Amino acid sequence: MGKQCLIVICLVIVSLPWQAQAVLTIEITGGAEAALPIAIVPFGHEGFKSDQDISKIICDDLAHSGRFIPLPIDDLISSPHEESEVNFRDWRLLRSESLLVGKISSIDGRTYQVQFQLFDVYKNEQLVGRRYQVSASGLRRLAHQISDLVYETLIGEAGIFSTSLVFVTDMKPSDGENIYTLRISDADGTNKRSALRSKQPILSPSWSPDGQRLSYVSFERGKAEVFILELRSGLIHLVAAFKGMNSAPAWSPDGQKLALMLSKDGNPEIYILELAADGKGKLVRITHNIQVIDSEPAWMPNGHEIIFTSDRGGQPQIYRISTDGGSANRLTFEGYYNASPDISPDGRNMTMIHSVNGRFHIAVQDLKTGTVQVLTDGGTYESPIFAPNGRIIIYATEHNGRAVLEKVSVDGRIHQRLKKLGSNVREPEWSPIRR
Repeated sequence: MGKQCLIVICLVIVSLPWQAQAVLTIEITGGAEAALPIAIVPFGHEGFKSDQDISKIICDDLAHSGRFIPLPIDDLISSPHEESEVNFRDWRLLRSESLLVGKISSIDGRTYQVQFQLFDVYKNEQLVGRRYQVSASGLRRLAHQISDLVYETLIGEAGIFSTSLVFVTDMKPSDGENIYTLRISDADGTNKRSALRSKQPILSPSWSPDGQRLSYVSFERGKAEVFILELRSGLIHLVAAFKGMNSAPAWSPDGQKLALMLSKDGNPEIYILELAADGKGKLVRITHNIQVIDSEPAWMPNGHEIIFTSDRGGQPQIYRISTDGGSANRLTFEGYYNASPDISPDGRNMTMIHSVNGRFHIAVQDLKTGTVQVLTDGGTYESPIFAPNGRIIIYATEHNGRAVLEKVSVDGRIHQRLKKLGSNVREPEWSPIRR
């Protein structure tokens, strides 16, 4: 394990202020017929007015989830900001089951008081309400938190509006040499910042379960090696620099280990690396197959099993194996090609790139029944990843000759495109839900 010692690299570019880059917008390419109507009244303002429109952020969050249809502002019959101003009988005329009102105030423009109330229009009752005091810089995050509360109250499951995305962009400046950037944004594509830049490819970013670290693959030192970036300090740790390929890092559910694909012994195999503070963590080889490629590990939520892609059957298919090793069980039988697996947080579903009749798709498989549902039309797809509530899958694809990110719901009814202007976007990964 001498080669394995944790080398701390203070990369100057990481310690620089994170910079906003280009605009990432969301284009709805398909919707859900069963979306719930909701009336969201523009929040009232007192004192200093913020440049953050909280009610619009909430409206956009809920609309982009595909589970809600906010009423157009022009259709709102009044502008209440608290319960005493609400006439429920009037709102029932709009056939909106839910009504969200609120107000925001500040006496200095630095600290804001925000309150909101969500009502059941037909029952004439408040479902949830909160009061907050936040800094001006925290207003957008607060709006996402309110969206999460509304979503959870009305849908009954966790919202993901307060989460983040990490992805890789590449652009070719005038000197002709590509620049690869590891970027982070809010789940809605706003608040973009650069975490790392390199003239060498960056691949496979992956969030730690606590959301404080990112593992990734970089060619910065001339070959594929695995690093961990600490987001708060900007420190980078080299954790896998063995002979051959070092790739596809995947965090264990407890954040104490990484599953990796290494070819240190000549053949691409799956390994598990303990992340010891002294850099001398135990490395265990899980698969043992000469002349086949085992790659793309992902952990089951129980922390005791790993799924991975292997061509041991002649074509890429997905298998499951115990973290103690032993024999692997094949999970995919439909289609001649299945790869790039990810498991939903509840362990029930697996998403993957699935090929049948010569066309590639994003698909989801029920791990209990084995049933496969194709979610997209044929195309070029990469890196499907579940959202932390298991409802949405984000992936990379191509549109008009550019690499873009798209989302699809696990039932295939909701399709969205996140349009990144000015550069190619690949390798998406969703952060854990922040509590």
